[in-house]
Amino acid sequence: MNRLSARLSAVTALGFAVAGLTASPALACSGCGCMASPPPPAAAEKAAPSGDIVETAASAGKFGTLLAAAEAAGLVETLKSEGPLTLFAPTDEAFEKLPEGTVESLLEPENKDKLAEILTYHVVAGKVMAKDALKAGEAASVQGGSLTFGTVEHGTEDPNHPHEDKGETSHSHPTVNDVVIMATDIETTNGVIHVIGDVLMPGE
Repeated sequence: MNRLSARLSAVTALGFAVAGLTASPALACSGCGCMASPPPPAAAEKAAPSGDIVETAASAGKFGTLLAAAEAAGLVETLKSEGPLTLFAPTDEAFEKLPEGTVESLLEPENKDKLAEILTYHVVAGKVMAKDALKAGEAASVQGGSLTFGTVEHGTEDPNHPHEDKGETSHSHPTVNDVVIMATDIETTNGVIHVIGDVLMPGE
């Protein structure tokens, strides 16, 4: 078993341990791959989060590589700290877009500092909701580099698209460093998670 497989197995175990936690259901847009979904019932909107950033990510089942990387970089306790923190969380598919062998290389002990630099570039101190990020336009990451926020417009002709019931043929998404934020404002007990489909690299 290679290093990545071993760490993913550990993360899977963590996921089972917090299986009682639930994540908001998400539907993929045809065309842009977002996780837009119809507004949840009002009662669900008021439900208090029950897990921290790590527990919530583990229960979602989409962030195994991110959590394995956080473990390798020694950042799990940071992400479980009181915070509040904002995490721009790349999905497993986002890590798969990196050049072959990149993830395995970053998980090697000698690359721990580089891995930590990349991961902390995805974290902002404080609880930053999507509307506040767009209003501010930019924020400093824990790594020290700046993250910039904007919006991008997407069109769809899918009659099953969540926005179609409003008669809309297009919709906009917030972005971070020009990467689409596929799902926003997933609240946790120590901050908030925004889901992204690409890994952010400092200096790019």
